[in-house]
Amino acid sequence: MKITITGGAGFIGSNLCEHFVKKGYEVTCLDNLSTGFRRNVEALMAESNFKFIEGDIRDLETCRIAVKGSEVVLHEAALGSVPRSINDPINTNANNIDGFLNMLVASRDAGVRRFVYAASSSTYGDSKELPKVEHNIGRPLSPYAITKFVNELYANVFTDLYGLETIGLRYFNVFGRRQDPNGAYAAVIPLWVKALIHHESPYINGDGSYSRDFTYIDNVIQANELAATVPSEQLRERANQYNATLTEKAPKDLVFNVAYGGNTTLMDLFACLRDNLAKYDVEIAKIDPIHRDNRAGDIPHSQASIQKAQFILGYKPKFDAISGFEQACDWYWNNLK
Repeated sequence: MKITITGGAGFIGSNLCEHFVKKGYEVTCLDNLSTGFRRNVEALMAESNFKFIEGDIRDLETCRIAVKGSEVVLHEAALGSVPRSINDPINTNANNIDGFLNMLVASRDAGVRRFVYAASSSTYGDSKELPKVEHNIGRPLSPYAITKFVNELYANVFTDLYGLETIGLRYFNVFGRRQDPNGAYAAVIPLWVKALIHHESPYINGDGSYSRDFTYIDNVIQANELAATVPSEQLRERANQYNATLTEKAPKDLVFNVAYGGNTTLMDLFACLRDNLAKYDVEIAKIDPIHRDNRAGDIPHSQASIQKAQFILGYKPKFDAISGFEQACDWYWNNLK
């Protein structure tokens, strides 16, 4: 199978590229290197089944070139970060909506069979329900969340109007190897790990009671592979069976939570990271965090129900948060020192 992976030089995208290249798929990677890095895919450049295109999803012709001949698209390219979207909503919209639509149009016109895209748990917005289930969402709380919700709407329309199979994967706080610890919008885990390794106190927004369903990268790889390869008839049959089990009317879209289904507070996260890194450097055990105000646009708690992905895709995450933290700390210790 030939696969196009957008955002393929980024954190999640590069891990997907590596996985599918190793499994013998023919992989085309598209990235404009605005938040991704060539070094993330450097080791793949010599592989005969890997092709790198430096280009932007905001350019339709580039999208057409990238998807030519592909059976499946894994669309990871986006401008992430809630704070970034609050500071620059226009650029977030241009990448996450205009770019997304370009990829849908290019995929439709090229005869791509299935379009799998990175959705987001931010879509749940102000919904207080826990765990989060796919058919119950709240009001989006940031421009980023709005763009991700619009992605789902566009995907459903392209399925209904043009027959393009679309599958959305709502990621919950993904972390792991190659997640960038640098920059103003670095995610919490690599940011804290970097601080701890350098004997600095990480900042915790609020009192540390906010909680997240932290999801290790290998679980995300598994979900993408299933979404790319589960036969169409099986998808439809299982989706109908799943919807029949619901007591309330739900949309028949193929959108899935991708998480472990756990719940870790920020204070527990800090303790886990500090304890894991202290195995390599005992001085790290003495470091305490610094608390500051909560961040605009953040929701207090996030935990996923993964029943839908388990039932329809056969998703079985192997890494809980604790084992994922251990793997991530080991990688960062060997790559950040």
